[in-house]
Formats: sequence, structure tokens, C-alpha cells
Amino acid sequence: MKTQSIMIVGVGGQGTLLASKVLGAAMIAQGYDVKVSEVHGMSQRGGSVVTYVRYGEKVHSPIVDIGQADYLLAFEPLEAARYLPHLSCEGTLVTNTHQTMPMPVITGAMKYPENIVEKLSERAKVIAVDALKIAQQAGSPKAVNTVLLGVLASIMDIPEQVWQDALTQHVPPKFLELNRLAFHLGKTYKEERQ
Repeated sequence: MKTQSIMIVGVGGQGTLLASKVLGAAMIAQGYDVKVSEVHGMSQRGGSVVTYVRYGEKVHSPIVDIGQADYLLAFEPLEAARYLPHLSCEGTLVTNTHQTMPMPVITGAMKYPENIVEKLSERAKVIAVDALKIAQQAGSPKAVNTVLLGVLASIMDIPEQVWQDALTQHVPPKFLELNRLAFHLGKTYKEERQ
């Protein structure tokens, strides 16, 4: 198979790194060569965080270039807009609709752009979901990452058990059931929309 590329983008503290580890583990379990690369901005201060996950028969580079991502998994709409140029013409953007205000907006120096998801939908295939609301239904707002992984899983051809094993491998035992529920709610959310 040709190498597939996934970009995971968000802000520090949203769990993008855990998501990339679970995704990488799922792909390794499928027998793929996998490369994961993490790029940290001011992650501890709510800055941009990007992770690349590439998998296939033989992957030579972990970096996803402009127009190369098959999937863009965005934990925040503004980050989705920032990294949209990396998505291929045939790619799919899965984005959280819940907004995390960056510091310039919090201080009043800038305004958060309006109608981001609608504008993104004009330029790409978009699956938009209020992952925070679903994570709260699962029991914790911190499960946004697992909800979004579930939504992504719903459009990928990876067996359910592979995802469950990857969650078990990377989620601490005391949070595992909560994350399993968040993943399930994310995965079935997409199915309800079709």
C-alpha cells in the first residue's frame, strides 16, 4: 500500500501526544512500518502542537509535507485552519468544534475568527464534532482526544480490537474505561451522521 499520512494538531494539554501514540500502536499492530514525529510549540502554555503519523509498507520520513496528509485530526478549529494546507485534495479533516482561545484573544489583542468550520468545509471534506461535549458525556473533558480518535477510527479500515488493544497499551488503567467509552461515543457519532 502507499504510505498514508496523518497529522494531529492542537494546543498544549489537549492530549495530542497520547492520540499519536495510540494511533501509532494501532498501525504497528496492523503490520505497517510506522514513523511518528512530534513537533512542540509552546505546548506548556497552550501553544500549537503538531504530531505526524505515517504508515505503510516502508516509510522513509516521518514528516508530512504540504498537500500530503490523508487525514488531518484537529483538536481545535483554529489549528485546523492553520494546518489545512497540509491536507491532500482527497483528504479528510476531522475537527473539534469547541474553541480554545489563544492568548492574544484572551488579552483582547485579537478576535477569534468567525465561522471557521464553515469556511473549512468550503475547502475540504470536513467531519466536525463537539468533542468536548461528547467527552463530558463520557465522564471527563480530558477525553476529547479519545473522542476524536474514535471519530477518525470510524472512517478508517482498522478492526475494533486493534484500537482497543492500543488504548489498553497507552492509557493508564484507572482511566481506561472512561477512554473506551469516549472512543466508542466518538466512533458511533460519525456513524449516526451517515
